[in-house]
Amino acid sequence: MKTILILTLSGALIGVAAASFIVPPLLSWYSTPGGVPPGTQTMVQMADVVRYVSSKMIQGQAIGAAIGGVMGLVIGVMARRKSPIKTA
Repeated sequence: MKTILILTLSGALIGVAAASFIVPPLLSWYSTPGGVPPGTQTMVQMADVVRYVSSKMIQGQAIGAAIGGVMGLVIGVMARRKSPIKTA
């Protein structure tokens, strides 16, 4: 049980770290307006932009933690099944 818990939490931590590197480029690609020539200035509400980006970043990290946790759980269960049963 201890191994499964450690692998699950490690997977969640790795998922958060991976999302921290993956989500920002995806956000910049997703929020780039199409058809606006480079160098053109657009008017935006910065408070709304910051709120949007930070909420999407946290959402991406939560999804990464969930995926990593599930992967760690699966690996832990598979490792547990392959270990020999101890009889005392």
